[in-house]
Formats: sequence, C-alpha cells, structure tokens
Amino acid sequence: MEDLISHSSDEQTQDNNEVTTQNPNSGFSEDEDMLIARMFSLVGERWSLIAGRIPGRTAEEIEKYWVSKYASSSTTKR
Repeated sequence: MEDLISHSSDEQTQDNNEVTTQNPNSGFSEDEDMLIARMFSLVGERWSLIAGRIPGRTAEEIEKYWVSKYASSSTTKR
C-alpha cells in the first residue's frame, strides 16, 4: 500500500513538471521580454530574426510566448 501512495505522488510530480515545461511564459526574463517587444515593433512577426538576437531561444518559443502574452493586443486579421 505504501508503494502505491509513493508511486502516486511521483506521478503527480511528473504531471506538474510537464505542465510547467509546456507553459510558454516560463523562463523568459524581463530583459528578454523587453527585447522581444522592441524587436517586434521593428520587424514584426519575423520570429527567427528575433530569436537570432536572444541566445538559446528558438523562433517557436518566442512566437508562443508572444502570442500567449500579447495575443489580444497584437491580433491581426488574416
């Protein structure tokens, strides 16, 4: 029975970690946020160009971050 309880708490910890890693807002610093906003105002949705200015970030990460944080203020009709 004790093994079952221990195993269950391990699964919950793994589930919580998965949710954390899927959160697009996790891990972006205030400096990165300001740089992304500044670059977006200059070059628009050229995510790969913006990512080139932020070491260790991919274009996909930056786009997901931007959309999740600024979606209502930067939506465009397509």
